[in-house]
Amino acid sequence: MVAVALKIIVADDHPMFRIALRHALQGVLAGGDIIEAASLSTLEAAVAAHPDAEIVLLDLHMPGAHGFSALVFLRAEYPELPVVVISSNDHPRTVRRAQQFGAAAFIPKSATPPQLSAAITTVLDGGSWFPAQKAEKSEADSKLAADLAQLTPAQIRVLMCIADGKLNKQIAYELDLAENTVKVHVTAVLRKLNCYSRTQAAVMVKALTADDERPMEE
Repeated sequence: MVAVALKIIVADDHPMFRIALRHALQGVLAGGDIIEAASLSTLEAAVAAHPDAEIVLLDLHMPGAHGFSALVFLRAEYPELPVVVISSNDHPRTVRRAQQFGAAAFIPKSATPPQLSAAITTVLDGGSWFPAQKAEKSEADSKLAADLAQLTPAQIRVLMCIADGKLNKQIAYELDLAENTVKVHVTAVLRKLNCYSRTQAAVMVKALTADDERPMEE
């Protein structure tokens, strides 16, 4: 059992799973506070409202997120905050991609309470925790992670809006920015990602899609 009380953010869009995970966490943690988020926007709000959170448990599939995009955003905005991906998709390639995009651990949703406790304890001690079987690292994912790491959090938000097909005026409204500011961000995003068009940038975001959202040959 983890010996100290913690503040943990649980991000998953399924209420029943959040309830089950809360129950499991209460069984392995010595008290603490559990904050829930059901979408990317509520996750952003939760992390901003709780800067003392020690760890985030992140599901890959939430409204507003494109596969690993929520993980990429968190790593850019809060590099000191450990993010643990917790998913029903424990395909070796998915586990490896989570690691390459900056996760501190990967916990299958089928994990037992002792495994959950071991993973959280390891991460809080500064380590990492991943299932033993992982696919080989991908040069394409390494390059994608490096390219995305050049973007600021604001630019990542704009990139996600581009991927959703939003126009600059729509992005400005959604992110509460001036349209000229959005134009500057779009230009910077395309330049940093070596993209010649918004469509090309959107294709890069689609590469963040988790394996169970698209057909994939191993």
